[in-house]
Amino acid sequence: MFIFTVTVYLNMLFLVCLYRELKMLTHLSIRNFAVVKTLDVDFSLGMTAITGETGAGKSISVDALGLCLGDRADSGMVRTGADKAEVSAGFNVKQLPGALKWLEEHELLDDDEVLIRRVISSEGRSKAFVNGTPVPLQQLKNLGQFLLSIHGQHAHQQILKSDSQRHLLDQFAEHHTLLTKVADCYQTLRTQQQDYQNLLEGQQQRVDRSQLLSYQIQELDEFALAEGEFIALETEHKKLSHSQTLLEQSQISFHQLYEAEEFNALSAVQSSVDRLTELQEHDPSLAPIVTMLTEASIQIDEAANELRAYTEQLEIDPMRMQNVEARYSQALDLSRKHNVRPEALYEFHQQLSIEFTELVKDDSLLQELKTQLLELEQQYHQAANKLSLSRQKAAKSFAKQVEQHIHQMNMAGAVFKIVVEHHGQGTPNKLGLDRVQFVVSTNKGQALDNLEKVVSGGELSRIGLAIQVISSSNNDIATMIFDEVDSGISGSTASVVGQLLRKLGESAQVICVTHLPQVAARAHNQMFVTKFSDKKTTETHMICLQESERIEELARLLAGDTLTESAIANARELLQISNS
Repeated sequence: MFIFTVTVYLNMLFLVCLYRELKMLTHLSIRNFAVVKTLDVDFSLGMTAITGETGAGKSISVDALGLCLGDRADSGMVRTGADKAEVSAGFNVKQLPGALKWLEEHELLDDDEVLIRRVISSEGRSKAFVNGTPVPLQQLKNLGQFLLSIHGQHAHQQILKSDSQRHLLDQFAEHHTLLTKVADCYQTLRTQQQDYQNLLEGQQQRVDRSQLLSYQIQELDEFALAEGEFIALETEHKKLSHSQTLLEQSQISFHQLYEAEEFNALSAVQSSVDRLTELQEHDPSLAPIVTMLTEASIQIDEAANELRAYTEQLEIDPMRMQNVEARYSQALDLSRKHNVRPEALYEFHQQLSIEFTELVKDDSLLQELKTQLLELEQQYHQAANKLSLSRQKAAKSFAKQVEQHIHQMNMAGAVFKIVVEHHGQGTPNKLGLDRVQFVVSTNKGQALDNLEKVVSGGELSRIGLAIQVISSSNNDIATMIFDEVDSGISGSTASVVGQLLRKLGESAQVICVTHLPQVAARAHNQMFVTKFSDKKTTETHMICLQESERIEELARLLAGDTLTESAIANARELLQISNS
């Protein structure tokens, strides 16, 4: 008895030391949830077993914690007669870098503690809070993955699925960098493939458009209308069309201004200037008029000189007129043909040339993309090959550990292998090109085959439990909960299960809902769930058991409701052996 007490003390001392360093679920509070009116539970580090009568509500705490992970809520979760249910869970996240980073990014970090609260109304609506701040359920789920993992009663059924098998292997291998590399290569390849496909689908349209543009551009290139040329053509065309009239009228005007012998404008103004100059001696007020007329005569003289120069240089060139007429008419014809304004014909020509250049570039880009696709496919296959090699290596170690565990659980003749088939010619995806298959032989001489074809329900439970324990040991998660994963297991096998969970509880916090005394006895801590009814309502309570209480509960699990001295002695011995 002394040795047993010392051992228990040393274990407690060990756990107290670990408590300061490790992450864990510290507290769970439940109000009006299901059949629970009020429940406050403080959790310790190590392995905690939760036991109680069938139907007492052992899994209620698991369901409550599931709500803190973002599970769907409904009105049936609210205790009858209550207007709302409330669940809160506290975690120490000091040693959880993933959780700390997430909390910092979302500005929810409050020291080293995180409190998650979920409130459910009687109508089924729910609200979630992290450190007092409202959050959507998706954020709660994202945070929950760093804090808690729940392995339910039927979790072993998931390992029958190929995707789950691959995920478990990757989880064991811890090759996150390789997975990320493959996913990144896949995403880049997919994006490039989409771009290439989009260009390829429009290739015929581009060919047809290019042919049309080539004809149009050739025609416009041959015409070669310069920028601003049409306006100049239009101006010159008007001038040449009226050149005879311009010449005749200009000559008449020059004659009237300067050359007419009998009367011209210049001589008339100069004559007026001479007369008024003599008269201003008698009336000085005429001086301004004389000044204006003098200026007018000067301007008439200058205008006449300019007009003479204009008529001298003005030529009537039929050939030039013919050329301008032809080019002007062609410009008008092309503008009508392309349905653009004549003055916009040059800009239209430039736009067609740019479009044609872009189409040529697209064809060139199509070829470049095709070349790049080949390079990206090669990069993807290289990354997928490295991932496959890592999986094959991890598969051997993982399978060996699973096999060792199930040998301890009364499957001594079983052979467990993990087959990694690399499909190098398969369609790329973000998870690689491997098909992962768990195969087993439960008896000597029996051929290896898929799990669902070989194992019984109990054997599957044991294999699943072994995988869960091994996988959980690789998780950087605060708390791992096993909800009656030992279903279908008994006797010496149950003792081995208890050993596995206790070993896991020495490096992490493990909470195990169980009905097996062999498992419960291995726990560092034990809680008892009981149900009380006053014929009107039912309540569930959870009690942390002391040593003597643990012995009585273990005896009940061993012998039933009737506690005999023999049962108590067996329970005491079981607890002593389990903690030695």
